[in-house]
Amino acid sequence: MFGISLLALVLAFVVSMVFGAADVSLKNLWLALFSDSTGQQISVIQEIRLPREVAAIFVGAALAVSGAIMQGMTRNPLADPGLLGLTAGANAALAATLAFIPGANYFGIMIACFIGAAIGAGLVFGIGASRRGGFSPFRIVLAGAAVSAFLTAIAEAIGLLFKISKDVSMWTAGGLIGTSWGQLQIIIPFITIALFVALLLSRQLAVLSLSEEAAIGLGQKTGQIKAMLFVVVTLLAGAAVALAGNLAFIGLMIPHIVRVIVGSDYRFIIPMSAVTGAIFMLLADLFGRTVNAPFETPVAAVVAMLGLPFFLLIVRKGGGAFT
Repeated sequence: MFGISLLALVLAFVVSMVFGAADVSLKNLWLALFSDSTGQQISVIQEIRLPREVAAIFVGAALAVSGAIMQGMTRNPLADPGLLGLTAGANAALAATLAFIPGANYFGIMIACFIGAAIGAGLVFGIGASRRGGFSPFRIVLAGAAVSAFLTAIAEAIGLLFKISKDVSMWTAGGLIGTSWGQLQIIIPFITIALFVALLLSRQLAVLSLSEEAAIGLGQKTGQIKAMLFVVVTLLAGAAVALAGNLAFIGLMIPHIVRVIVGSDYRFIIPMSAVTGAIFMLLADLFGRTVNAPFETPVAAVVAMLGLPFFLLIVRKGGGAFT
């Protein structure tokens, strides 16, 4: 199944590269990728469409894997970076950076997103575990909704107060327009390292997802494992927000879909989520570019149209709809 998913990823990448507001031929795509040929269409592919689709692959993988880790770590089927304060925290930090450090470069903005994501997640987990009994899925969801609303309000207030609402909205609307190779050179190493660490910790996450008692009984240092997973999730969510803005529901949907294919073992869920998330993001971006060409439909709207019904279905089924 993993081999089939890789083939599907290649196919989705080719389709997303060929179709758009201006369709390109397979021949020109081949020349753009594997030769030194020049030309207007080849330049469009190399400088505009290719970095955008590469970004879609890494953003989809990052959000899907971060969602899978959070669901396993909290044993909460509704866990998602967008629902548990990470993306809202990154957005608030991004707005603060644009307001107080207007000359910040892209690397500075990315670091700010990492810090904001960590603060958002820390607030949610702190509130969710503030009472005896540790994490409660119900309290985590409520805390996530409250913290996300609070941090979103902060971002909006900063935008209005410093008259940068348009700049903040351009970042947080969710999309891959204007993605450059320079941005990818900064972002991709962080996402790649975080995905690799997630794969290394997938066995521990599989045990941790069963129960805290089982993990401790098997000699697992749960505190250290949770801390490392928290850092991985923060890197993945922060990098995704810095590159593509606020894209909720991908981290919720993809792990549930993947469990239908590979079961509940996180040694298989993590790599399969990365590939499936990349496929989903490629197709969502393709749909946004082509449904109303030459105008673009925000990819965040496309994801939300699919994600919100999925979220409501999981809530109605008590979290077990796809497990």
